[in-house]
Formats: sequence, C-alpha cells, structure tokens
Amino acid sequence: MDNLNHLLDGFVNVLTPLNLLFAFIGVVVGTAVGVLPGIGPAMTVALLLPITFSLDTTQALIMFAGIFYGGMYGGSTTSILLNTPGESSSVVTALEGNKMAKAGRAAQALATAAIGSFVAGTIATALLVLVMPQVVAFAVQLGSPEYFAIIMLAFVGASMVLGTSRLRGFAALLVGLSIGVIGIDKVTGQQRMTFGIPQLADGIDIVVVAVGLFAVGEALWVAAHLRRKAGGVIPVGQPWMGKQDWKRSWKPWLRGTALGFPFGAIPAGGAEVPTFLSYVAERKLTKHPEEFGHGAIEGVAGPEAANNASAAGTLVPLLAIGLPTNATAAIILTFLQGRGLEPGPLLIEKQPVLVWTLVASLFVGNTLLLLLNLPMAPLWAKLLQIPRPYLYAGILFFATMGAWAVNGQAFDLYLLLGIGLVGFAIRRFGLPVLPLIIGVILAPIAELHLRRSLQLSHGEVSGLLGGPVAWVCYGIIVLTILWPLIARAIRKARGGKGGPGEGLMAELKDEVAA
Repeated sequence: MDNLNHLLDGFVNVLTPLNLLFAFIGVVVGTAVGVLPGIGPAMTVALLLPITFSLDTTQALIMFAGIFYGGMYGGSTTSILLNTPGESSSVVTALEGNKMAKAGRAAQALATAAIGSFVAGTIATALLVLVMPQVVAFAVQLGSPEYFAIIMLAFVGASMVLGTSRLRGFAALLVGLSIGVIGIDKVTGQQRMTFGIPQLADGIDIVVVAVGLFAVGEALWVAAHLRRKAGGVIPVGQPWMGKQDWKRSWKPWLRGTALGFPFGAIPAGGAEVPTFLSYVAERKLTKHPEEFGHGAIEGVAGPEAANNASAAGTLVPLLAIGLPTNATAAIILTFLQGRGLEPGPLLIEKQPVLVWTLVASLFVGNTLLLLLNLPMAPLWAKLLQIPRPYLYAGILFFATMGAWAVNGQAFDLYLLLGIGLVGFAIRRFGLPVLPLIIGVILAPIAELHLRRSLQLSHGEVSGLLGGPVAWVCYGIIVLTILWPLIARAIRKARGGKGGPGEGLMAELKDEVAA
C-alpha cells in the first residue's frame, strides 16, 4: 500500500502544468529522434545534459524519460516506412513492417506498433512499480563483493551479447575502462594516464565522452557514407487496424511484453535480444506462417511490444542497484551522479518523491505517445525527408556547444574531437558502443567495490567471492564465456544437428544482414 500511495503522490506531482509540459517536450523530441535514422535517445540525452544544468532534477528526468520512451516509438516508423531502423532495437520490426508497407498496409503496421508499444509500456511500468521495491529490499543486503560481482556480470554480458563478436565486445569494454580510470587515484593520489596534462587530473567528464561517442562519432560515420538525397519514403495515411488485425495482434503484444521486461531488467539485457526472441516466437506460433517474410502483422506487434517493455525494465536495475543496461540508462545515471544522487538501494528512501514522480511520468508519457503517434504518423514520416548534411551539421553544432558548456575550456573541444574519432573508429571496425560507455561509467564504481572487498579481506582474493549472490554471478559469467564450447559439444553429441530453433535464428540473422 505504501508504494501505491507513493505512486499517487507521484501522479500529483507530475500532473502539474510545468511537469506535463516537460513530459510533452520529451515525448515529441524522443519520437522525432527515434524517427531519424542514426539519431537515438542516447545521443539526444547526451546532447541535452549541458542544457539541463539549470533545470530542476525532477523536470529533467521527466523529459529524459519521455525521450527514452519516445525513441522506442519513433524507431518503428523509420523501420516500417524506410526499411532503415532508427534504433538498433527496431531492426526486427523492419523485417515484416517494411514488407507490410510495400504491400499497401503501412497504416496497419504503424497502428499495431503504436498500440502495442502503449500496451507493453503500460504493463511493464506497472510491473516496475511492483518489482522495484522488492529489488531495493534485496539490494540493501548486498555488500561490496556482491556489487563487484554484479558489475563484472554487466561487463561480460554487455561485451558478449552485443556486437558481431565477443572479441570486439571486450575490446570496446577495454577502451571504456581505460577512459574511465584516467585521473588521480583517490586512494594513493597518483596520476593515472594523464600524460602530464593538468586538465586530465580530474578525469574526462562523462558528458564530453557521451557527446563525442554518440554525436560526433555518428556524424563522422554518416559523413563518410553520405547520401545527399533522402531515402524514398512509402506514403502513409491515417493509421488504423481492422478487426482481424486486432485479433492477430493482441497475443503478440502480451508475449512481447513478457519477453521484453525481464531482459530489460537483467544486467546487459537491453532490447535487442528480446525483440529477436519475440520474432522467433511469433514465427513459430503463428497460424499464418506463409505470411512471414512477406509482411506478417505478428512480426511487427510482438517485437515492438518487447522493445517498449524492455525500456521500463531497464529502470529496475538503474534505480534499484545503480546499474545501467543500455546506453540511454548509462547517460541518465551520469546525470543523477552529476546532481549528487547515487542510484541504488538508498535512492528510494532518500528521494521517494523524485523516484515515484519519475515512475508516474512513464504512465503519462506513454499515454501522450499513443495520442501523438496515431494521428501524427504522416507528419513524422516527413521528418525522413530532411537532408543528412543539414541534420548532422546541426548535431555537430550542439555537440560543440554542449562540450564547451561543461567547463568552458578549449581543451574539452580537443577531447570531444578525439573521442569523436574513437567513436568513428569503433563503428568502422564493428565494435559495439554499449560496452564502451558502460565501461567508462562503471569503471570507478567497480574499482571502489574491488578495493573495499580486498580491504575487508586484508588483500585476500577470496574476499571477492562474498555470498551466494556473488557465487551465482561468477557462475553465470563462467557459463557465458564457456557457452560456445558447451554448445559445440552438444552439437557433436547430437551428431552435428543444431538445437530446436537454431536454424530459424540463423535464417533470421541472414535476413537482418540482408
């Protein structure tokens, strides 16, 4: 009952004219950046970090939450109409959504994506209300060894699940950890990797890192592959769904929600994996298998529901443990740390109004997104006509202004360009961005818990083992690392035959690559 009372207080706070305005701004901006290919909520939140210095913490979080949810909504529009996912989590939507659009059913594809996103987002946010306090009660009992093990699990999960290879994932993580430890050692007072440059003594500001990686790196990458003409957009009328479309969509919405929320809530979950799993599940369960690959509505409804459910799930580890599971959550964590707040078990106790207002804003923002996306779909489609040179020139301008606003030093602009070149390089060589940004943000926290654990055990490595939670985390890490060998042994034992669904997943990956 206490949680429901807090949630009602959160609705009272968010339903004020000013807070509703920030929620509206967030969902509009989030949908717009989700629609535009290559621009996602992570880049947008990174660009807005310097601007929010003068905003109230609650108002800024409400706006960020709207951008986060809106980006998930908007990514489906460009996937369906342009066959170019605006977000990596919308890749699967393009498989069936664009085929539906080419068959003259763009309106139905956009409608099932929007309504499914609303249904999944609402259910997942309700689950967030129920689950988050339980996770907080559990996290209060954890010590430094357990936290260190959980962070190690996040490192390994983010590095091995995402990207084209595990080696590239760990390479990106190593780059992030190297950036994260730059500065003065807080225990010994020695400088690390500063190269005698005084401006690096306090480390590299995460705002400069985030803006450089996402904004400058993406702009340079697009400039290297620039097409001066916008892609051909399939015309779309007013989104609507017939009776048969509703009948075929509601079960995939629920199944997608059931897959998306848990994957968002676990370390290194994110939305990419559950959207793939949702597509595989719908392809297995459909009564119309002949339509898959030619525009099946279930192939849009399920993955889009999983996509938005994972967004709410992401807030569980972020707020309860202080652990981000995707790039946008990592940058929001940076914002909270910059405001002197430490996401984790004590955040709800110390800042209950802030947390529950944020949760209430998710319900409000989700409703606003449905009201905006259905009638305004043709307008969002017109954003796809913006020429890339104008778009990315504006992004570079705001990125430069944001980096300058951090400390007012020209040195930050040089860092911005250098990190932007790193961002370009990791895209060029196929390294995932998420392990890098998580490494930058969590490196100091991991080092803190590592040293505390070793101090408690007087330097004994056994002090890192901790209790059952740490053992489970290390067990999952070992299993994850050894899984290719285990899978190969299973295949040999079966005479070279893959497991059930393995061929379908390989076929799905081929479709995505194409």
